[in-house]
Formats: sequence, structure tokens, C-alpha cells
Amino acid sequence: MSWRRCPRCGNTLEGDARFCPKDGSPLVEMSGPPASASRGPAGGVAEAAKTTVRKAVTPPPSKSIDPAATLSSQVLDTRYSILRKLGEGGMSYVYEAREINSGESVAIKVLSPKLVRDSSSVERLRREAGLAMRLDHPNVCRILRLGETEDGLIYLVMPYLRGELLSDREVKRGPMAPEFGVDLLVQICAGLHHAHQLHIVHRDLKPENVMLVPLPDASERAVVMDFGLAKENRAGSGLAKLTATGIILGTPEFMSPEQIRGKDLDARSDVYALGIMAFEMFTGKLPFQGRNAQEMMIARLRGQPMPLRQLRPELSPQLEKALVKAMETEPVNRYATARDLGLALLGTLDSKASRLRVLLA
Repeated sequence: MSWRRCPRCGNTLEGDARFCPKDGSPLVEMSGPPASASRGPAGGVAEAAKTTVRKAVTPPPSKSIDPAATLSSQVLDTRYSILRKLGEGGMSYVYEAREINSGESVAIKVLSPKLVRDSSSVERLRREAGLAMRLDHPNVCRILRLGETEDGLIYLVMPYLRGELLSDREVKRGPMAPEFGVDLLVQICAGLHHAHQLHIVHRDLKPENVMLVPLPDASERAVVMDFGLAKENRAGSGLAKLTATGIILGTPEFMSPEQIRGKDLDARSDVYALGIMAFEMFTGKLPFQGRNAQEMMIARLRGQPMPLRQLRPELSPQLEKALVKAMETEPVNRYATARDLGLALLGTLDSKASRLRVLLA
């Protein structure tokens, strides 16, 4: 378990939160646990020390070893040589692997066997593969294959992206310059617009789901990953059962108001999430404040986002206006498409990059 400290108020928090729940400042990783309880600058125990904003959900320890968790250095399904584990969640494990026949590097997501007996979880994974296999865009990570081993392990194969997560970039380098941030955001808009044209809504946009891949010309390609919560707009009854109205799926800090309410979603919900992401990229903070995730969700339902230029006055009014429209509470008042948001962001730059405009064509 990692520990992080707020450089402003001195709070220390256990977990994977990236922002202080007390004052919203970015947290700094510590080399180990604090010597004593979390205390503020005056020496008092911090009340918010036990509250994390975006803490990873870790499954409870199991007495039996999960075979999907120990695949490193093994051969999966006689086709893939597993090199190392990249990460894990409550539902799956992700590995870097090499396809034996072609020698190509791939990433493999393996469903935990304890969930294979859950027909809904298996159906969600198959749905993720079915949707993502239709995606074909440089700014979207596609699914190459859905497989199942003889002993019942179900897995997804994806291209292995060598790069850095947007969330890690934000923590390491802080708020972004407008030209660089807009470049990445326009690419994300282009990838999302491609998915939306196929009637696919991501529903879980966040910096942890965007990979920055370095290119030969020293620029970077933003790739939207993990359509695990993606939903086809024109879904039939089979898909509708998986995401029934009232069941909230997604990451609380980036949910649109309609997603919080459990309403039907369309492309404008992703536009809203991208507006929050953009605010965070340019300021290092979230636009809605609260002592915990629940209060921040309530703020999105009832309040207005913090003005962008209140934190960075040097940014243009046009950029602030674009983000305000993206984060409108009512979907009808937002940009109708991710492409429209991308064009608005592109219009905030003094010099219009032709390659970015081509992406939105």
C-alpha cells in the first residue's frame, strides 16, 4: 500500500488518491508510511486523513491462490508467453506478453476465475471485446482477440502500448501548457468521436484510461483505453440487463450528472467527463470540490464548476468558455459531439495544427 502527502496542509493518506480531499492539492508519493498519525501543520490530527478521493478498490485477500494472478513466466493457451504483470483490479489481471508465432508484444487482460461463474461478468467481458473489436482509430486501443483456455481462463488480447499514463504525467509534471494539453485533448476527442459514431459510449473516461505513446517526431499519441464499461446506445434487452437504470458504473470524480442519476447516456456524457479531465490537466485540481467522492457528486448535481482562470489567469477566456460548455449540468447545453468539443478547443490556439484538424475532419 502506498502513502502520499499533501505538500500544502501536511496530510498523509494511505492509498492511491492523487488529490488531497481537504484542499484539493496534488499529493506527493512518500517512500514509506509516516512515523505517526497524519497531522496538519499545527500538529493536530487531520480530520480528512482517512478520506481518499480516488482510491483503488482492492479485492479482499483470498486463502486460495487465484490462477489468473500467477501467470508470469508461463505460456497462456499455447499462444502467448507471459512476461510480467502490469496491473490488477477486482475483476481482472493485465499482463505484458509476447505472441509466440509472430513475436509481437501484446497486453492480455485475464478475467479472474472466481468471476467466471458470474454470467454477468463474463457477458460484460465478451461485450467489451465485441464492441472494441469494431473500433479502428489511432487514438483508441482496440481489442485483437477474445480467447478461452482449456482450463476455463477467459482473456482479451490488445496491442501493448509503450508509454505513460496521463494520470502519471499529471502527477509528475503538474498543470500542462495550453498548447500541449489541447493537442492531447483534440486527439482524445477524435478517438471518442469515432467510438460515438459506432454508437459506443465509453462511460469511464479518466486520466488512468488514457495512454501517452511517444512518436518518432518527439510528439505523443493519446490513446483511449479500457472500454470495459462501454455501452452501445442502441443496445437490445440483453445489454440493457447489464446496466439497468439505477445501477451506477464508472469513476465518481468524472461522472456526468445523468450518470450519477442512473439515466440513459449518450456521447454528451463522455463530453462532460472530458471537460473535467481537461480542467484537471490544466490546473492540477478537480473543478468540483468536496470532502469526499459523494460530496463531489452532489456538487456536480447542484453547483457550478470552479472557473478555470481563477486558478490559472494566464489561460485564455476561450479555453475557459469551452470547458464551461463541456461541463454544463444539462446535456442539451453541452457540445453535441466530441468532435464539436475538439474543434472548440482547437480554436483556442493561436496557431492551428493542421494534423489535429485532419483528425477531426
